[in-house]
Amino acid sequence: MAVPQDGLPARVRIHEVGARDGLQNEKNVVPTEVKAEFIHRLADAGLHTVEATSFVHPKWVPQLADAEQLMPLIGDVAARLPVLVPNERGLERALALGVREIAVFGSATESFAQANLNRTVDASLAMFEPVVAKARQAGATVRGYLSMCFGDPWEGPVPLPQVVGVARRLFDLGCTELSLGDTIGVATPGHVGALLTALGEAGLGPQVLAVHFHDTYGQALANTLAALRHGVTTVDASAGGLGGCPYARSATGNLATEDLVWMLNGLGIDTGVDLARLTATSVWMAGHLGRPSPSRTVRALSHEE
Repeated sequence: MAVPQDGLPARVRIHEVGARDGLQNEKNVVPTEVKAEFIHRLADAGLHTVEATSFVHPKWVPQLADAEQLMPLIGDVAARLPVLVPNERGLERALALGVREIAVFGSATESFAQANLNRTVDASLAMFEPVVAKARQAGATVRGYLSMCFGDPWEGPVPLPQVVGVARRLFDLGCTELSLGDTIGVATPGHVGALLTALGEAGLGPQVLAVHFHDTYGQALANTLAALRHGVTTVDASAGGLGGCPYARSATGNLATEDLVWMLNGLGIDTGVDLARLTATSVWMAGHLGRPSPSRTVRALSHEE
């Protein structure tokens, strides 16, 4: 039963990352045709934003080496289809295919910047600067992912001013939205509220922010609710709970989209998502991956064991 509460938004936009962030971590490469059908099914379930793929060098993420082959297969999808690009070359490849929503992936900590991008935070921002500028010149929107916003496996808890400083610099490059990543899943609701307050004081209000939680300690939904109470209305999630981060030790799966929708439905918050269709899609994908979905809602609704 839906029980609306004061202080919460009427609608939340779910930024679905399963097709990119989820599948990039698979040991085996998922066939391009299966990825295309997955994206079609996600859109048919009512997800209005489906992050499709990444234009990264195949050496680093071989699971997404088929970006050029995938995009023409999803040209008819009635949803926003942003893609991740790591550098100018990736941007050129994406723009050549007509992509007009891109994302870059930065880090709030030096350790993860070295592990993921093989460069310092300063050097990574310098690399992103022409990417963001050229994307905006081409009429594209640019999402900036900021990882390790709460804790880092090498450095431990990340100081709020450090996160705010990198977030402000990333936004000042020209990003139109910042996604705050709890990459190893250590955030708690109080920490989420403190960071959002600090970001707001730095001029980064909830209208330009999204949250991206992992469920390592079972806090992803609680953290999401804390973010909603602070005015955030864009939440990243992954169908069936697919994914994590291949370069972060101890990172577990993303917040499952089905678990998120179940909670939001109960709060009377509109998402536009058909939960039954979405669950069926995750069960279908789990069959292709050869294992059950980790999402508790998927298991409950589909009677998976």
